[in-house]
Amino acid sequence: MSPVIQMLAVLAAIFGLASAQTVTTDATHAVIMDGDTGDILFSKGGNEPIPPASMSKLMTVAVVLDMIKRGELTPDTEFDVSAKAWRTGGSKMFVLVDTKIRVEDLLKGIITLSGNDAAVVVAENIAGDEASFAALMNLKAKEWGLKQSHFSNPHGMTDEGQRMSAADIAKLARHMWSEYPAYRYLYSIPEMTWSDITQANRNPLLAGFPGADGMKTGHTEEAGYGMVGSASKDGVRRIIVVTGLPSLQARARESVRMMEIAFNQYLTQTYYGPDDIVTELTVFGGKEELLPVKLGAAMTFTRHRKILEGAEARITYRDPIIAPVRTGEQVAVMRFTMPGEPVREYPLYAAATVEEKGVFAKMGMGLKILFTPPAEAE
Repeated sequence: MSPVIQMLAVLAAIFGLASAQTVTTDATHAVIMDGDTGDILFSKGGNEPIPPASMSKLMTVAVVLDMIKRGELTPDTEFDVSAKAWRTGGSKMFVLVDTKIRVEDLLKGIITLSGNDAAVVVAENIAGDEASFAALMNLKAKEWGLKQSHFSNPHGMTDEGQRMSAADIAKLARHMWSEYPAYRYLYSIPEMTWSDITQANRNPLLAGFPGADGMKTGHTEEAGYGMVGSASKDGVRRIIVVTGLPSLQARARESVRMMEIAFNQYLTQTYYGPDDIVTELTVFGGKEELLPVKLGAAMTFTRHRKILEGAEARITYRDPIIAPVRTGEQVAVMRFTMPGEPVREYPLYAAATVEEKGVFAKMGMGLKILFTPPAEAE
């Protein structure tokens, strides 16, 4: 018996799409993530540790939400405001010294207003001081697989020990969205008033991109302007991170542009469902001559449209396949390739049972094969 290779044109024309352009960005570091699977679809320096600025406040909020989930805090727990927290510079919630603030209000102030003072209130009440809270942040970063992240404060102001990669920022955003669904509303509050001061959310996607629902901006002189954004369309979620931009205007333009690319150029394609018949293979000695085969699981990818257009599948099996063959029996292997990616192998299973022919029928088949004269050349 010899192996037979059958090639399938799995993507002769997907949606009639035109050729894709190469993705570029003015951001120094950027990531596009599939918010449903966590796959990184595009990366520009995505694994390099960089100053995250206020995007690191997501980690502060994540620590609190994790404590609420585990029953160690409630949204109504009240935290005391110290003079140190009140004096904290930079962007502020404008907390008042010697007052008490509910945890849920502090979370709103950290996300919506990027309140450095609110982040310090959280750190002091949970861990005693900022350094001890940063140690807790680092423990959670390790637990959640944020391999290029290290924290030295709860707010993201410039410090050599404060680093995250763009990929880690996206991963953290996805973790927060999936693990704490009751608090998703925190990331899209348009404005907030505290101490009689009303401030708007700085996230440009909320007003600039339909379907946007979060998450956090950041800016320091060292980091430039950046943000992590999340949006959903037609049941598909994308997360983008851009950093190192020169201005508020540049951040607004590039965040909207990258989110448009995330949805328009990165597509989800299901090649085969779990019960779809992939092809039919010839069977020797069976009551049926053809055997339908299937994957048994869906084969779905989210990639740049140009990669999807270049996909190929080859099926390898031993020829001939000899009856009897039972439903669910592995009979072949599909080798699936996409440009620039390793070959993936998937087992193919019989989608039907093919019973063995009687002995005389098999003899007749063998004689027919044996005595059929070769075709003459034209």
